[in-house]
Amino acid sequence: MTGIWLVVAVLCAGTVAIKAVGPLALGGRRPSERALAVIALVAPALLAGLIVYETFIGDGGGVRVDARVVGLAAALAAAAARLPMLAVLLAAAAATALVRAVA
Repeated sequence: MTGIWLVVAVLCAGTVAIKAVGPLALGGRRPSERALAVIALVAPALLAGLIVYETFIGDGGGVRVDARVVGLAAALAAAAARLPMLAVLLAAAAATALVRAVA
């Protein structure tokens, strides 16, 4: 088993453990509305942080600006225009491909 698969297995076991602890800790009680609102915002915040990190930092360690930044800007503009998700993805892909083709 390689190190990567070991990390995947550990993360899988951790996820199962965390999901099992929730019902055990709460019993039959329902969390407060404020707690539910915070929980609902955790996944989008983590996803946004991951996108920003992978776009600007990634493997290199320093801040970099390349075609992905243009794709992210196109996606943000399309999302701000309230376009459907498919249009947002296509706009980001097209902008990134265009910059990579030109550069």
